[in-house]
Amino acid sequence: MARGATLSVIVPVLDEEARIGRRLSELAATPGLDEVIVVDGGSADRTAAIVNALPAVRLLSAPRGRARQMNAGAAAAAGDVFLFLHADVSLPSDAASWIARALGDPRVVAGAFRTWTVPDGAPSQLGPLLHLADIRSRLTRLPYGDQAMFVRRDAFARAGGFPDQPLMEDLELSRRLRCLGRIATVPAVVRVSGRRFVARPIRFTLIARTFPTLYRLGVSPRVLARFWGDVR
Repeated sequence: MARGATLSVIVPVLDEEARIGRRLSELAATPGLDEVIVVDGGSADRTAAIVNALPAVRLLSAPRGRARQMNAGAAAAAGDVFLFLHADVSLPSDAASWIARALGDPRVVAGAFRTWTVPDGAPSQLGPLLHLADIRSRLTRLPYGDQAMFVRRDAFARAGGFPDQPLMEDLELSRRLRCLGRIATVPAVVRVSGRRFVARPIRFTLIARTFPTLYRLGVSPRVLARFWGDVR
């Protein structure tokens, strides 16, 4: 990144009281992050109260839906680079350095991290299977939202932001960004909660393997969202 460029972290949340405090504490201890914005989609638990107790974090409200919430955060952010972080994803402590290194190449318009999926809470016998999902982050050229996507502000605007759709908004943004320049996957990992896989392993595996292909074949994200269930 150019000298003096700033980095805004945007976190969409919905009923994340169990993990948002820990996530924000991690971000506070991560050097190189200039701004943290949490965008709440109408939580019914204590998520907003936990965020409000941290004066260094901005809390915004937006209509429910990751795409809408992340777009709202980007519209309010002051940074030259946006980092979109899910509430169940943990950054490495040197995340800002990796982002700066990737964007030091002017041909790179966006990027993401590799994933390392872990049990969320108590250890699970399914733990070793969680890492099957991490193979995708090492092979794909189009990153997904759980990879902590980062993007230059101007490229995000030229791509039109996240499309207003209930599913695959991250994949669609990646496709648009690839038309503008290179997308880099840095050789550092973010730790991703495996809560969905542990809760319903067979269903989640089938959906995760087939939905991207169906989307590329033209199936509507709204149709896919009916089978996905709670999108968070």
